[in-house]
Amino acid sequence: MAGAGDLAGRWISAFLEGQAAERDAARNTLLAYGRDLKDFADWLTSRSLALDTADQAAVEDYLTRCDAEGLSRATRARRLSAIRQLYRFAYEEGWRPDNPALRLSGPGRDRQLPKSLSRDQVNALIAATEAQGRTEAERQRNLCLMELLYATGMRVSELVSLPVQAARGDPAMLMVKGKGGKERLVPLSQPARRALATWLATRDAAEEEARIARRMPPSRFLFPASGAEGHFSRQLFHRLLKDIAVAAGVSPADVTPHRLRHAFATHLLEGGADLRVIQTLLGHADIATTEIYTHVLDERLKALVLNHHPLAKAARPASRRKAGQED
Repeated sequence: MAGAGDLAGRWISAFLEGQAAERDAARNTLLAYGRDLKDFADWLTSRSLALDTADQAAVEDYLTRCDAEGLSRATRARRLSAIRQLYRFAYEEGWRPDNPALRLSGPGRDRQLPKSLSRDQVNALIAATEAQGRTEAERQRNLCLMELLYATGMRVSELVSLPVQAARGDPAMLMVKGKGGKERLVPLSQPARRALATWLATRDAAEEEARIARRMPPSRFLFPASGAEGHFSRQLFHRLLKDIAVAAGVSPADVTPHRLRHAFATHLLEGGADLRVIQTLLGHADIATTEIYTHVLDERLKALVLNHHPLAKAARPASRRKAGQED
């Protein structure tokens, strides 16, 4: 699809130049549009499509993928806007006879609060993980995956692709490479450090055995696997979580890697962590993405007041009403 890549580059460059010249668009806006459109073009290429062949269904599928990745409403709205403007530009230039994004509406105004897990549920999941696996090595690996995910709030793609070098030397913090290749440091809890040290020893022994017996080169990943990616896959981790949820007595529908990431952020905020700190730990480029967690806390505080404040109760005791007393 080299031709598709060349075409995408020409279209996006011409569009951005037009935005800069005709609309005097700000540099940051142009950079954001450029990143959004490149992501869209790369997604099309991965599905053997191109900017000049994509239809409305393809654009809708892309937006669904953005939603599934947990991108904020504002980010998804901006991406749709960039795609719609690019195709309008292409239509005006005569490159396409239509605008496949013209009739698509952006994300609704109501912003859905991220669903989380309670601390008791997370504790139950971690406890169940200790017995999850066919061998002792699998159980150690699974526990390490769970402890790291909840201790750091990493995205599942960041977790499964961690390089083993990042875990050497009993680190108190891990260096994580996130979206756009941006790196950030995330601290490890003591349980996570213990699980990591245990798994690392088992992993290294297995790698050494494979090197001697089968002359296999050592893996560069903390969680090596025999698949094409060379590391434990996101799909396998999703299935593993469902099995752990069943064992823990938690509804499998309520347990996903992203929901554990939400639990990490929500529990930090409930404990008094600063929003900017949480933004850094999660790897959010925009503080507005992190602010959604304040709404989660607001809802819990509201429920607390409504359930426990005496003035919030629907009816006062009958004896007090008869006496004409105020609550």
